[in-house]
Amino acid sequence: VEFCSLGISSSGGCSDRNNRRCTSLDTIRVQTINGVITLRNGSGCPITVTGGTETGHAGGPNSHWNGYKVDISLNSCIDGYITRNFAYIGRRGDGSAQYRSAAGNIYAREGNHWDITYF
Repeated sequence: VEFCSLGISSSGGCSDRNNRRCTSLDTIRVQTINGVITLRNGSGCPITVTGGTETGHAGGPNSHWNGYKVDISLNSCIDGYITRNFAYIGRRGDGSAQYRSAAGNIYAREGNHWDITYF
């Protein structure tokens, strides 16, 4: 991930997929990584991945575990980019504001991070 100018942060300082305190990119889809790189390049903003394919996230077919989702840290640059450039599509059941990119990817602003689904 470093060669792509993306940061990665783990509250547990680890990358074990089976430990919820870690941030793992094991079995992440290439399309998901490419989506984050495209977001970084298009926005010019720093991106730090804080959640990947590790256990502890909600399930479902387009889940973190299945490699469709990543969490990234909030920062004023990326927050502004997403809210200015992507279409607001309403709130999820948990109250998180959602935005859809032209490519159809979904960006949900959770409490302290963006929860992104790349299709």
